[in-house]
Amino acid sequence: MNGFWQKLKTTLEMIKFEHTLFALPFAFLGAVLAANGLPTWWQILWITLAMIGARSSAMTFNRIIDRKFDAENPRTANRELPSGKLSLNFAITFLVISIILFELASYELNWLTLILSPVALLSVLGYSYAKRFTSFAHLILGWALAISPTAAWIAVRGAIDDVTPIFLSLLVMMWTAGFDIMYACQDYEFDRKNGLRSIPARFGIKNSLWIARMFHFQAFVVLLLLYAVTDLGWLALAGVIAVGILLVYQHTLVKPNDLSKMNAAFFTTNAFVSVILFATFGGAVFLAKYQ
Repeated sequence: MNGFWQKLKTTLEMIKFEHTLFALPFAFLGAVLAANGLPTWWQILWITLAMIGARSSAMTFNRIIDRKFDAENPRTANRELPSGKLSLNFAITFLVISIILFELASYELNWLTLILSPVALLSVLGYSYAKRFTSFAHLILGWALAISPTAAWIAVRGAIDDVTPIFLSLLVMMWTAGFDIMYACQDYEFDRKNGLRSIPARFGIKNSLWIARMFHFQAFVVLLLLYAVTDLGWLALAGVIAVGILLVYQHTLVKPNDLSKMNAAFFTTNAFVSVILFATFGGAVFLAKYQ
């Protein structure tokens, strides 16, 4: 039994389970906006489990199919599968359980979430192959994460009956594509050598950082549109301003000739973005409802 729990702990480390923080606040925000307040506890429970199942399956699948590339890349050679810390069979078992959890959660929410669940699942799993075929892999990852707020809206309302979740998903897509391009700059040499397609491999690090800035500028424009359509007042506006400052700050940390602060730019700053938007826009919903 101790061996099982150690393997499970290693699996959670492999998929960076704590980084669910990036996407989960967006799903919760989609649910709060859809409910115009607090969704039911049943909905909150199954939305959370659906997010855990989707992200766990996506990350596990990615680690499984990329294990040979990871073994050859000095930055990733120590990951759990290529280093032998975790067996392939255990990872596959965890993948299957994660998919089952996601489908069960979709079933428990409503009929539309269940019908659309294969689309979401294929999107989050399909990203893992994108880098082999297209430099648009960063946008495909953005699409995979962008599903979450609209999916949560559907989970609450059973329909897409407003533009709000579309703007929120578009924001997530542009924001994700931008930070994924930045992160991919670390693998510029490896990607070029191994024929993997990424924006840094195609355009170089300096140009790619400008492309990432373009995506983040687009994300900020969409955030302004989201603020306009929700009309949630001063607290949401404070969130818009804070996120704008964080996006600018993120790009001051990374330079073409110095990627040493990439982890701070990628992990810390991005976690703040999702939490700030959930706290400010979500908080504004409750202020408007209960004033």
